[in-house]
Amino acid sequence: MIHYHGGPITPETCAVNAWKSRHAFISFAHPAQIKLAASITQSFALDNGAFSLWKARKAVDWEGYYLWVNSYLRHPRFDFAVVPDVIGGSEKENDELLAQWRFPKHLSAAVWHSNESVDRLVRLAETWPRVAIGSSGEYDVKKSISFVAYMRKVLPYISDSEGFPVCQLHGLRMLNPKVFNHIPLKSADSTNIARNIGIDSHWKGGYQVSTKEARVNVLLDRIESSVSAEKTTPLKETLNQDLFS
Repeated sequence: MIHYHGGPITPETCAVNAWKSRHAFISFAHPAQIKLAASITQSFALDNGAFSLWKARKAVDWEGYYLWVNSYLRHPRFDFAVVPDVIGGSEKENDELLAQWRFPKHLSAAVWHSNESVDRLVRLAETWPRVAIGSSGEYDVKKSISFVAYMRKVLPYISDSEGFPVCQLHGLRMLNPKVFNHIPLKSADSTNIARNIGIDSHWKGGYQVSTKEARVNVLLDRIESSVSAEKTTPLKETLNQDLFS
């Protein structure tokens, strides 16, 4: 499993600690560190920034995103870019954005949201080599137990007889071992390091680590010492028919 660490990570010394010879996930909403990431990582992926901009109540400049992706498309360390999606949008809206995507599928990740139909997930898995799983609402990834249980119901529909996914799966905001230990992800990302190294209250008790650089190392070890599940382990409960379109 590839662990992609999202930015921005500040100060820059911490970004170097987190990314050097590892993997970075750079958002179009926060692109300032892309050149640093491209220069020191094993590989990097580009995120469309839809979630961050949605939280900030800002619109995404999709043409600007296309130009940004195109400028790194041939970089030897570039892995993939996340196809534009609408947070809270309809399946029709997200399918229209898929149709407008202008880059090779093998360098892309189509997005399926956990509030969308299983039919759409099956369709994406059959036509795209990589699908990024986004979470929201009742099955938000922050509610790790309910999210994992739901994924164990859904993923058999896109797994072969051995339990292996029929396409590569990327987990958006899923660098939590409580989540990815139970899901057969090829890769996952989060801003866990970027968000937590500067919150002193998170480093009390047994985790009294004073410098941000040292905190990066603690979090790297905690996250990267775990890997994703090897295959889908289904739950016996059947899915509600309403989950299909």
